[in-house]
Amino acid sequence: MKRLILIVPAVLLYAMLHAQDKSYSTNNNTYFTERTFNTVPDENWESLRHPVRVSFANSNTRYDKTKVPLKKTQRSWHVTAWKGEKVHTQLLVWTNRPVEQLTYTLGSLENAAGQTIPASHVKAGFVRYVITDEFARGCGYRKPADFDSSLVADAIDITPSLPVKANTVQPVWLSIQVPENAATGNYKGSITVNADKTYTLHFTVKVINRILPPPGQWSFDLDLWQHPAAIARVHDVPLWSDQHFELMKPYYTLLAGAGQKNITASIMDEPWGHQTYDDFPGLIKWTKHTNGSWSYDYSLFDRYIAFVMSCGINKRINCYTMVPWALSFRYYDEALGKDTALKAPIGSEEYNAHWTSMLTDFTRHLKNKGWFGITTIAMDERPMKDMQVVIALLKRIDPDWKIALAGNYHPEIEKDIFDYCLASNLQFNETVLKARIAAGKPSTYYTCCTENYPNGFTFSPPAEHVWLGWYAAAKGFTGYLRWAYNSWVADPLRDSRFRSWPAGDTYQVYPGPRTSIRFEKLIEGIQDFEKIKSLQKELTAKKNTRSLKKLNETLQVFDIGKLKTIPAEDMVLKAKKILNE
Repeated sequence: MKRLILIVPAVLLYAMLHAQDKSYSTNNNTYFTERTFNTVPDENWESLRHPVRVSFANSNTRYDKTKVPLKKTQRSWHVTAWKGEKVHTQLLVWTNRPVEQLTYTLGSLENAAGQTIPASHVKAGFVRYVITDEFARGCGYRKPADFDSSLVADAIDITPSLPVKANTVQPVWLSIQVPENAATGNYKGSITVNADKTYTLHFTVKVINRILPPPGQWSFDLDLWQHPAAIARVHDVPLWSDQHFELMKPYYTLLAGAGQKNITASIMDEPWGHQTYDDFPGLIKWTKHTNGSWSYDYSLFDRYIAFVMSCGINKRINCYTMVPWALSFRYYDEALGKDTALKAPIGSEEYNAHWTSMLTDFTRHLKNKGWFGITTIAMDERPMKDMQVVIALLKRIDPDWKIALAGNYHPEIEKDIFDYCLASNLQFNETVLKARIAAGKPSTYYTCCTENYPNGFTFSPPAEHVWLGWYAAAKGFTGYLRWAYNSWVADPLRDSRFRSWPAGDTYQVYPGPRTSIRFEKLIEGIQDFEKIKSLQKELTAKKNTRSLKKLNETLQVFDIGKLKTIPAEDMVLKAKKILNE
């Protein structure tokens, strides 16, 4: 079910788009102004008994910015958590009069024995509204005028205060990271909201005697593709400058905190045919010398890989690609004195010679760096015949080369694919999947612009991101892939729409970096996956067949076809209740 908020005809939207706010900032905490629509007033604002209301609310709901959200307020929140788990909710402030400066204050949590969860483990942020559209036909070129658009809550801001207009809803996202060494018990805390006056809301975190390891130790294979050039553009710094690397660090650290396993490394220019708003430059400089020999400059590749590893993403390096979407391979030609490109079919004599030279040298370099064993040559939705050519070429150079593929399932080449990611409508054969997992081969699934649900568009129900983790556990996948982590559009903080795909398809976090409801819910689903795997292992070891059967039966409801009639939130909440038992 789509939960679009504030549907607006495209004709009205066009006029609104000209009011670009110049206060847009990603380099600091400067407040930025959201886009506004002309809307029909909600008469319920006039009947509020108090001008400002504050309440906890459902974290799986995107609340309309201009409609009175709740009839009753909820002043307390209770949640159960494992040690090491991150839990979250949202609260709402809604007002029929302007609030000049809305702020909040957080503190530590304390249990009856005086033990605490430090204030540094408690975070909050204002949820901001961004323009979204609708699924419509999914993939394919689109113009804003062809689709209804809306404002939807998604980005979680980093500014400590903001003004709130009259007749407006302002959500606040609240997160608590339970320390891994926390004692069991009920920890009580509060958040104080400063609006027209002070409001204090109380919450309790029940910490149970189970431990969730830190993200770097999670088994879930998360692969959100990174786009370094987009970070340089939004921060207006030179690509690959020291400033650029410094600015990238918090983005990659944030991603590592979600358990990311793979480094997205482009070994050629534009592996996806410049589908993105920003360029996607290669990390390796290819040079053809006047005598016909080749050399390869890995200095940028080495710096970038080492940098991402230092941020905590260090399990695998996926190199894109030998089979790009446009069969054009750029290099510098000394004889011509300029960049040029080889255009050759996969498997042709020119193609094989071009890549044999490079891969032979690249293999040597990776082994010298100690990275060969964790590196793959990765392909995205490529035909099987092209994959067979690439596999044969790689194995001739070194039989230990690893290969990654996201796309259709091809039993003919399955054994040759180390990191195999299937489209969400596909599954591995049970016998094949068991063999892959036993061999330590990542066996994941992905969603993209073809699926209305489950997905991570800005209009997708938040619980669908939690659902993704449960689906992986239910079907035996080891994780989930999605492009992209941060392939931003022109004005990503205000308008998530893009020329080719449903809004939000190209990014899961915002410049700043600012996290999002989508990204936080994805982490929630991954944590649930880790809990499920931990309990399955424990119950099997203890031969507790009754509880194991109940847990496995709970997973059976997670089927994509059922999302047509059963909301993801209903499935997730019911399953979580059983999981917590």
